[in-house]
Amino acid sequence: MVKRVEPGKLPGEESVEKGMRDLERGIESPESLLVSIGAPRLRRLGLEVSRPLDSPEHRLYKLLSAEHGDAAHSRYNALLRRLVSYERAAGVAGVPRA
Repeated sequence: MVKRVEPGKLPGEESVEKGMRDLERGIESPESLLVSIGAPRLRRLGLEVSRPLDSPEHRLYKLLSAEHGDAAHSRYNALLRRLVSYERAAGVAGVPRA
């Protein structure tokens, strides 16, 4: 039996939700780029990812570099860890969340 998880309880859920909204609106943000990176796995989890952006890894790093300078690498890795945490938790929960 799959236990349902309360909204907002999955790690990284807020970032994935914002990224999905930004993609729908055509906004390039760290979150929309993150969702674009994770689009294949998010789709396998049952989420509808509309129009992922091209070359999201490079674009995300460039955006973070402009915003965070030398800290861009750490920020990039932290965002990717958050995405992976969400994907794993959503997979265990067995239900699309975002």
